[in-house]
Amino acid sequence: MAGIGSTIRSFPKVFWVSNTMELFERWAWYGFYMAFALYLVNSSDTGALGFTSAQKGVIMGTGSMLLYFLPLFTGAIADRVGYKKILILSYAMYVSGYWMVATFNTFTLVFAAYIYLAVAGALFKPIISAMISKTTTKETASIGFGIFYMMINIGGFLGPFIAGAIYQKSWDWVFYISMITISINYIFVFFFFKEPGREECEDKESLGHVFLQALINIWITIKNFKYVLFLIIMVAFWTAFNQLYYAFPVFVDDWVDTSSFYNALHSVWPWLAEAIGTEDGTVTAVTIGSFDAFFIIIFQIWISGLVMKYKPLNAMMSGIFVLAIGVGMMFAFQNIWFILIGILTFSIGEMASSPKFTEYVGSIAPPDKKALYMGTSFLPIAVGHQLAGFVSGDMYDKAAGKLYLLKQEVAKRGLEITDVSDTFTKNDYWNKAMELTGMTDAELTNFIWVNYNPSKIWMVYSGIAIGAVVALFLYDKLILKSKS
Repeated sequence: MAGIGSTIRSFPKVFWVSNTMELFERWAWYGFYMAFALYLVNSSDTGALGFTSAQKGVIMGTGSMLLYFLPLFTGAIADRVGYKKILILSYAMYVSGYWMVATFNTFTLVFAAYIYLAVAGALFKPIISAMISKTTTKETASIGFGIFYMMINIGGFLGPFIAGAIYQKSWDWVFYISMITISINYIFVFFFFKEPGREECEDKESLGHVFLQALINIWITIKNFKYVLFLIIMVAFWTAFNQLYYAFPVFVDDWVDTSSFYNALHSVWPWLAEAIGTEDGTVTAVTIGSFDAFFIIIFQIWISGLVMKYKPLNAMMSGIFVLAIGVGMMFAFQNIWFILIGILTFSIGEMASSPKFTEYVGSIAPPDKKALYMGTSFLPIAVGHQLAGFVSGDMYDKAAGKLYLLKQEVAKRGLEITDVSDTFTKNDYWNKAMELTGMTDAELTNFIWVNYNPSKIWMVYSGIAIGAVVALFLYDKLILKSKS
């Protein structure tokens, strides 16, 4: 412990400044992001946008794909222009981007605003990782990146936990809090951030040359067939993983009664239950989703200790298999307690597999191309986001979309519900169906659950993750151990 303490004390001030900025950036981002799917698809009379699941999938999938693809270029731009200047630009884009998403209400404008936000994130993302790398040594990197990962998850917990408590009162405040939180980083970047070790180039390359070099770097790595095959397999993992943000909040909001969790929490900590709960005595889907990061904060060190003795590929296979069980439980039940166990299982799988992904890429990269390989390791995350948008769009709607399934039942009964005005909302349709069927909200929800089995969507998401496990097993046995 004395060794850990001395290592922590050895980190320079800018290391802690960088980590603090990461915490606030993740707080702002995940507070918005975990709620974003609901904001896009929930009924417009709640202050949300009332888009279709397909529109949600296109917006989130495309924007998030760019968020992870663009750092291949923005990292090089930051090295050339300077970290502080890019951070100031990124924060300005974040603040204005959150405002635009909150203000715009058409598909095209919201789509454009989210891509704008993704560019802000892509400017920020490579800088802090580089700062952690620059302010740690070979001996201190493990602890340094462990602290960095902890900061990510503290922000990833606080943001959604708070957003979940306020979005039913006002969607605007979800975005205002993200704007305020990211703005706090201006204090750190102006007064405490000092950029270390950036060398000025005498020969300034054009941005076009920087972009061209990034494309050349991608081409260099994709010529490695084994590496590319591994990245393609990992696309499936990230596709399943991202349903935590794309489909899970919508599923819980539509189908799950969280009142028993609220009541249990209220019996122990009434003040907490009342602070984060709704007026109906429930806990929102966004707050429930924040427990993934909460479990990681608690258990990451323990799980890392368990898997550190295993080969990265074996740890990844085991972790993704556990994650597949967790994601299945998250979508298979209406019982909130089973769902919370599913989130815990999901987070254990995430803790075992996600860090090992980075470790594996670093271990197989040629010594002179480690940075290059680490940069291209974002590619499967980017593609996974795009595919996650697709399988949480029309595919999700037809299997588990509450309004989609209700419309099937309305048609089957020969009932007629028409849009009587331009302001006719999703909630108006649901309320009219309740009136025509003579059912209460809970009765109609349970009727559709029993007769249309929306929980079957778990097989799609778990199946994608299991497919990644099988593919990794075959990759290990047939590709890595082949004589070619």
